[in-house]
Amino acid sequence: MATEKQPTVIKKYANRRLYHTGTSTYVTLDDLGTMVKAGDDFVVYDAKTGEDITRPVLTQIIFEQENKVGAQNLLPVTFLRQLIRFYGDSMQAMVPSYLEFSMDHLTREQEKIRQQMTEAFGPKAFLALDEQVRANMSFFSETMRMFAPFAPKHGAAEGEKAKEANKGGADPQGDAEIDKLKAQMQDMQAKLSELAKKD
Repeated sequence: MATEKQPTVIKKYANRRLYHTGTSTYVTLDDLGTMVKAGDDFVVYDAKTGEDITRPVLTQIIFEQENKVGAQNLLPVTFLRQLIRFYGDSMQAMVPSYLEFSMDHLTREQEKIRQQMTEAFGPKAFLALDEQVRANMSFFSETMRMFAPFAPKHGAAEGEKAKEANKGGADPQGDAEIDKLKAQMQDMQAKLSELAKKD
């Protein structure tokens, strides 16, 4: 019977050197980043304690990529600030699964875009890209609207006042937040569409 390929074991020593047990060689964070891009799975253990430190090492790879001179950043400052705000928040438990789902969707759509551009390289490729951008923005908008009702209020006192003033009716603060989000998403979609049209 065929067995599932086990991830490569990487050991990290006290001097911060990373040892690839499969090739019996020392590797760098760039080497591990190349492995990730190639689809090679690995786990990183602390050589002394045996602790699984894969997560912090992957985070360190992202940090190194984001700080490379001249490299295009993937993580906008706004996103990083919003992500930090979720730590300790009541919705923190939902963030990992939401991000995983979003990245999975983006990866699948990315393959469609590549295929379309390969089959119809030229003006048609940019039209396909524009359509895909619109589809992705629509998906993102719908997802954000789904989570909007759970957005935290700006203080308990304000929340109580809103409840008292709007018994039996809609929450004006929530409606305002949704309207603001819609406007931001429409503006972002317009900008992305404009960029996609540029040859």
